[in-house]
Amino acid sequence: MSSAPLTSTPPPLLPAKSKPKSPPPQHPLLSHLPHCTSLRSLAQLHAAAVKAGLAAHPAFVTRLLTLCTAPGAHPAHLAYARQVFDRVPHPADAVWYNTLLRGYARSPSPAAVRVFVRMLEEGVAPDTYTFVSLLKACAAARAGEEGRQAHAVAVKVGAAGHEYVRPTLINMYAECGDGRAARAMFDRMDGDCVVSYNAMIAAAVRSSRPGEALVLFREMQAKGLEPTSVSVISVLSACALLGALELGRWIHEYVQKIGLDSLVKVSTALIDMYAKCGSLEDAIAVFHGMESRDKQAWSVMIVAYANHGYGREAISLFEEMKKQGIKPDDITFLGVLYACSHSGLVSEGLQYFDDMKDHGIIPGIKHYGCVTDLLARSGQLERAYKFIDELPIKPTPILWRTLLSACGGHGDVELGKHVFERILELDDSHGGDYVIFSNLCANTGKWEEMNRVRKLMNEKGVVKVPGCSSIEIDNTVHEFFAGDGRHPKSQEARRMVDEVIDQLKLVGYVPDTSHVFHVEMDEEEKATSLRYHSEKLAIAFGLLNTAPGATLRVVKNLRVCPDCHSMAKLISMVFNRRIILRDLNRFHHFEDGVCSCGDYW
Repeated sequence: MSSAPLTSTPPPLLPAKSKPKSPPPQHPLLSHLPHCTSLRSLAQLHAAAVKAGLAAHPAFVTRLLTLCTAPGAHPAHLAYARQVFDRVPHPADAVWYNTLLRGYARSPSPAAVRVFVRMLEEGVAPDTYTFVSLLKACAAARAGEEGRQAHAVAVKVGAAGHEYVRPTLINMYAECGDGRAARAMFDRMDGDCVVSYNAMIAAAVRSSRPGEALVLFREMQAKGLEPTSVSVISVLSACALLGALELGRWIHEYVQKIGLDSLVKVSTALIDMYAKCGSLEDAIAVFHGMESRDKQAWSVMIVAYANHGYGREAISLFEEMKKQGIKPDDITFLGVLYACSHSGLVSEGLQYFDDMKDHGIIPGIKHYGCVTDLLARSGQLERAYKFIDELPIKPTPILWRTLLSACGGHGDVELGKHVFERILELDDSHGGDYVIFSNLCANTGKWEEMNRVRKLMNEKGVVKVPGCSSIEIDNTVHEFFAGDGRHPKSQEARRMVDEVIDQLKLVGYVPDTSHVFHVEMDEEEKATSLRYHSEKLAIAFGLLNTAPGATLRVVKNLRVCPDCHSMAKLISMVFNRRIILRDLNRFHHFEDGVCSCGDYW
């Protein structure tokens, strides 16, 4: 979002609510305006108004702008409103400017700043509503530089400290990625404000700092501030990121106590939280307990089934949604495609992808990613390559990474090399790409190529992301990293891993070293390198610190390795534990020696 700088000297700030002027006499044409529900009918009435000399009539312009910028209005209506506004010689009513800016706050556009600049040039004094809408528009367009200029003007006219403007500033900086400025604004507050806390909590979640979001939520409660639905939805997202199920359950009880559980958006956030924390049964219970469901609620439940590997259930719910007369959107189809790709339902997935155009939905990069994954997982690597190469949009590194991972799984080193080169053309900074391809080379005996890739990785200064797994026990989330001792109880967890492995060997456990590619290592050294992976440490810590038979819920930042997957299956059988592990790709439910993924992950 770029435009001319806000250099005009602003007139004095008007009060937040100025006394409205007496309306001019009504013209018969004006009574037809509320009945215009399409841009075509609006344009026809506008043409009649121009002929009648009403093009700049205050009542006509006000009502037309209001209609075109109402919530849910089509972007074309907003563009039309701007054309009408631009034809008014010297608009002197701040309400007109504010109405347009409010529309741009809902529909990001560079035009928002240009409207504000004209307001200053015309000598119309901005009020607090002006800055609230302008800052929201900057936030929606991620226009940080323009937002900072607007902040400066707000300071100059004395509006920056207003109770409505201040939280909007916090949100603008947070949305534009300037967490430091958002925090500075928040810390300068001279009073407690729920809206400001909401902005900071949401900013922490967006920046993947869920722990900070929870601290802010507790701080807000300690100050006696009543959380709103916005607060609750954001903090539930934080629980989902952490996999903090017990904390999420406590918030669910709290939501019921303060009466927010009847809101569809809150219930939808609860479904999402339960699903991402590994409790699909709780997500289902919330979904079936809803008195009414909107499109988003159905979509979130479909995605929940998909993430947990219940492809048929996701498809069944999708078909039920359509029977209820609810039109699916791009998120709904994303859930269905994801369900098909993780359940091996190739023909069904391709059919649903084709069905998108019948619903007027243009596929996005994530839909293309699902189809790539669908084909690649099933071994149709060449078809997946052709699919990506012939896309109507430029492929992203993520699409090629999906195929590279499948090449690694299927041992296709030649295609893997082509895909790896395509990735490096777009992004050569991702450590996982080098690791997957070098492992693929090692697995197929291409030692020179493997050494070349590892040398390239060192030259680029690229490092592998360390494995990290977390487990929630007694409302505290414990994190473990592969091989190191950061957690204060890491030595205890390591000793427990040793004991577990000794017991598993009695029932036939043999470390799966097939994916450890170090020429200088013998089999024993390879097994040792696998022994203290982060998910093993987290599971061992859970065995030590929970009651016998309790379910263990683990969240990992990377894809679970084959050895950890095999070991988790055996632990579920030998120790009579249900283990729910969420990795980078999906959920794995281990029970009685079997995983819900059917070893298809």
